[in-house]
Amino acid sequence: MDLQKSDLQQGAPVGSELRASDAERDRIADILRDALAEGRLTADEHAERVEGVLSAKTVGELEVFIRDLPAAHRQVPGPSPAPAPYRPTAGAIPVDPDDNVVAIFSSAVRKGRWRTGRRIHAYAVFGSVEIDLSEALFDHQQIVIKSFALFGSVEIRVPENVSLRGMGGGVLGSFEVDALDSNDAQAPVVYVDGWAVLGSVEARPRRGKVVADILDRVQRKVDKSLRKL
Repeated sequence: MDLQKSDLQQGAPVGSELRASDAERDRIADILRDALAEGRLTADEHAERVEGVLSAKTVGELEVFIRDLPAAHRQVPGPSPAPAPYRPTAGAIPVDPDDNVVAIFSSAVRKGRWRTGRRIHAYAVFGSVEIDLSEALFDHQQIVIKSFALFGSVEIRVPENVSLRGMGGGVLGSFEVDALDSNDAQAPVVYVDGWAVLGSVEARPRRGKVVADILDRVQRKVDKSLRKL
């Protein structure tokens, strides 16, 4: 066939000399069938190429028949990123909190453009605590929010492109964490731990909010360099 001969004369790509398997022939035949259904090939062209596919001996000979079709240029999706671990890395989180958010017969809120630490403790006793990370700056990849709700509530919101894990429980109360996996292996992981006793702890992503500058390292380095000038 002219199509096959002209390509082979130009030189075969690396790996094309491998012997073709029946599964590879079936894959090419499926692509040709779809091309016929889409109107990219006429019935005669389809029949001619299928005949060539059945007689092809190498992978390179097979690829010739679909090189002018879109399916031959579609990128194969890479492997999905591994899910975030369900426990923080040993030694990555300090024992003492970087920040305490306390509400006793009152309410306490952390929200807006604020810088998170590695460990945050939230206490709601006959009160309510709101921790909103949707616009926060993440200096660390792993963050633990230890939450205690006694006749109170702790509400946590995170950007939708981080990973979210729950490690706590409830005693006559509600402890709910919507597990979330980021597509970015380097995205922050927020671990929500603690107890809800006759109260509630809730952690969910805030849709439409994303981490704009994960770890914010580049800007800090630039600022530090400018101060030295």
